[in-house]
Amino acid sequence: MITFLSALLVAAAVAWGALRVAQEIRAARSAAERERSLQWMTLFAPAIAAAADDPRALLTWQPLAATARTLFPADFEALDRASGGRFPFSAEAIDAAHARWSTDWLSWERAHDAEYKLKAAEVEEELKTSSNQALGRSRLEAVEREKVERYQHRYAEYVRVSRALQALIK
Repeated sequence: MITFLSALLVAAAVAWGALRVAQEIRAARSAAERERSLQWMTLFAPAIAAAADDPRALLTWQPLAATARTLFPADFEALDRASGGRFPFSAEAIDAAHARWSTDWLSWERAHDAEYKLKAAEVEEELKTSSNQALGRSRLEAVEREKVERYQHRYAEYVRVSRALQALIK
């Protein structure tokens, strides 16, 4: 009877010890998961801020985020649940970046047009009082060429980034 009680007591102690070890392992895993989540948030915090300032930043950071999601799916599922959307860039954030890019383009386009209308008007005014009409016309053509070149360069960038942002949306 004493050996049975001793065996029962030893078995209870072993079971209690195993339960405590399992609890500690779960606690350590949970702490490690929280630490990794914090590391991901720290890594992507500058990316979120950069994308808010300049939509082109998404084109650099989103592929990195996609790769990290592939390598560490459980971490990102937890971050998605905690953030209420796709971490670090939700579909809404990408849509907003695309809208901002388009708005910035339209603002630039209006400013560009106004800037070159003023430059052309200044040259035309000088042309009225100038004795060298050929030089004045050459300067006016140079202003027009510069306007078109800057517009084409900026428009090419706008289209490239806009298409890339649209591809991220899909």
